[in-house]
This record gives sequence, structure tokens and C-alpha cells, in this order.
Amino acid sequence: MNLPSTVRLERRLTQADFDRFARLSGDANPIHIDPRFAAETRFGRTVAHGLLLVSVLRGLIEQLAPGARLDSHEVVFPAPTFADELMSFSAGFDGNDGNDAHGKEIRLEVARVADGTVTCQGTARIRP
Repeated sequence: MNLPSTVRLERRLTQADFDRFARLSGDANPIHIDPRFAAETRFGRTVAHGLLLVSVLRGLIEQLAPGARLDSHEVVFPAPTFADELMSFSAGFDGNDGNDAHGKEIRLEVARVADGTVTCQGTARIRP
């Protein structure tokens, strides 16, 4: 099977997505779900849950290496992801054609389409 070396997805996460993820995960931190609270923070508005972003990236990992098991991931959030911004999600193999997913490291990134600001970046390790 010939697998892609990088997969990308553009998605606009909404406040309703943040609210649903909060209910599902139990993470009801007001920075994610309370616009009035968030307006008083350094961000000025609600921000996405980090694990919501990672969950979307996990879907891309499955496209990149179908059936592979996620061993670990490590990500940082250098900037916030706000509701209703068009975001680019990507997952890819560095210097690899993507044909062998055994013990491979995948680079992960989320960036704003409007200005390229990276809001989440890191790596995941997979195995068959």
C-alpha cells in the first residue's frame, strides 16, 4: 500500500465544538467555555482545549498510517486557537516516504490559515 507522507485538513472549530468537547471530556475550564470569563483573560476570548486539537490530529495520523497504534505524543501550544478561525491541521513523516509506519515519528502541527501562526506543534510515535 502506498501511503501519503503528509496529510492536511482545514477545519473551523466553533464555540459549540468547544462546549461539546467540554461536556464529553469533563474539562469545563471557563477559558474554553465561558466567553465573559475568557474576555477578562490575556487571550480576550475562549480558546480551544489542547486535547481537542490533538484529537483532530489523531484522525490525521489514522489517515497517514491506517491501523497504526499511537505509542506517545508530545505537543506544545505556542499560541491559542480561537473559535471560528480557519485552522490547518497537518501530520507527516520527516524524511520518509510514509510506506513503513513501524516505530515512526510523525510531526504534528496546527496553524491559523489567515497568518500561519502555529498554535500546536509536536510529534507522535506510532507502531503497527
